[in-house]
Amino acid sequence: VQLQASGGGLVQAGGSLRLSCGASGSIFSINDMGWYRQAPGRFRELVASITSGGTTNYADSVKGRFTISRDNVKNTMYLQMNSLKPEDTAVYYCNADLVASGWEGIYWGQGTLVTVSS
Repeated sequence: VQLQASGGGLVQAGGSLRLSCGASGSIFSINDMGWYRQAPGRFRELVASITSGGTTNYADSVKGRFTISRDNVKNTMYLQMNSLKPEDTAVYYCNADLVASGWEGIYWGQGTLVTVSS
């Protein structure tokens, strides 16, 4: 099983980016999925999460600016980030609670760097 995050890059403040996280392998089902981020010198923090049924949760710092979604057919999760701020600069990681080969576990993607310039 592999999670592959993509879509990061350099953007000016006020701009937008869309991150994607695709899950591949012998996956039976995917439960909760989430995006986390870690800025230099800071702990990894939850940005947004989404259940298999589509219920979402956001960190206060991104509410109204970021939108998490998922495509259960494609086993892919997205994070639409609008009105980006310099403080959003971080490595963004995706994770998923999924069942594969008879086992349930938490899997992490490799991270994608988002840099927001002022």
